[in-house]
Amino acid sequence: MLSEQKRGEVLRILKETYPDAKPALHFSSPFELLVATMLSAQCTDKQVNKCTDVLFPLYNTAEAFASLDFETLEPYIKSCGVYRNKGKNILAMSRILVERYNGEVPQTREQLTELPGVGRKTANVVLSNAFGVPAIAVDTHVFRVANRIGLTEAKDVEKTEQQLMAHIPESDWGAAHHWLIYHGRQVCAAQRPKCDTCPLKEICEYAVHR
Repeated sequence: MLSEQKRGEVLRILKETYPDAKPALHFSSPFELLVATMLSAQCTDKQVNKCTDVLFPLYNTAEAFASLDFETLEPYIKSCGVYRNKGKNILAMSRILVERYNGEVPQTREQLTELPGVGRKTANVVLSNAFGVPAIAVDTHVFRVANRIGLTEAKDVEKTEQQLMAHIPESDWGAAHHWLIYHGRQVCAAQRPKCDTCPLKEICEYAVHR
């Protein structure tokens, strides 16, 4: 794992490289973000946006979704992958929001992860991007990039999240999530990382030791 000084340098470079990093999913409310994030599992954000750009103008509240049956929802989400489970969870989640939370998305991790189909990563995405709660959502990009660079040294997602929270100032948690995602998509790809042109090549453990 990188030293504290080098970790700080990595974060500084990422911040300068991706100053406009933001969520790729399209949403205009916490509920829309929750649905979009649930749909994004095993699916690209680009594909989810294609679906929700058609879906959300028609249905965009917990009440609207709670009134749907799966057959009505299916055509809108079918291209998102594992759509049957996602659809059933989204409908069940929506009904719980109506019954327990007056149609509003709860603002605690504990309440969010009690909802069908909502794991810790999804909860953290919603908390950070919809409510401004400090959180780091560890998806495949964040897990790969953080461990490859040397910001973390962990074998699983939960430990990666814990180490990132320990090594990054809380005020930067939400932004750092997006910096790492952007870097993973644009430079630090899973199969052919662009190490030669990477702004971190002099620091990154993977680039230095490859």
